[in-house]
Amino acid sequence: MKERQQNASQTRAARQLFYAVAVFFAGLAGITGLLYAFMPARSTISLQPLGTSYTMVASDGRTLTSADLSGRPYLVFFGYTHCPDFCPATLLDISAVFKKLGPERKMAAVFVTTDPERDTPEVLRAYLLNFDSRIVGLTGDPLKIEAISKAFRVYARKVPGETPGEYSVDHSGAVYLMDKRGKFVSVFDLQRPADQAARELEAYF
Repeated sequence: MKERQQNASQTRAARQLFYAVAVFFAGLAGITGLLYAFMPARSTISLQPLGTSYTMVASDGRTLTSADLSGRPYLVFFGYTHCPDFCPATLLDISAVFKKLGPERKMAAVFVTTDPERDTPEVLRAYLLNFDSRIVGLTGDPLKIEAISKAFRVYARKVPGETPGEYSVDHSGAVYLMDKRGKFVSVFDLQRPADQAARELEAYF
């Protein structure tokens, strides 16, 4: 009699454990189903490439379009001439890489201003004399600067200075590598030896 009661208790315990496990997995399946229901379908996820076609004013005064750069890889960097340290350091790094490529390579880099109010073509031209001559400054009206910045997903924000009229520009600092067709390849790594970076560029000629 006692053995029969013990077997009955074990059976009830086993059933309770089974029901608990079944409820757990049913709940897990329900949560998973809800997650998939609210996730966007793979085909609806937008993978928009970086970059856009553009028409800007170059630092030498001519009108420059994205089509003018086709046929060679090039770099794109956003900054401004009043930038105290990051921009000149990055432009020096780009210049060092271009020097490793040699003067015969038709490489280019465009330095797009995030400060069109102060960075006129004349200001950009004088500023870029300090760097490799294959780096071209680009400027334009604020709407064009905003459009190209948005296309490259660049963050830029004017920060008022301590005195009236003074300001700096906070901005993201990625350097973008574009191929010969003007298509975005990747963010270009300058935190490595210049000859190593130059070898990567050679692969896109």
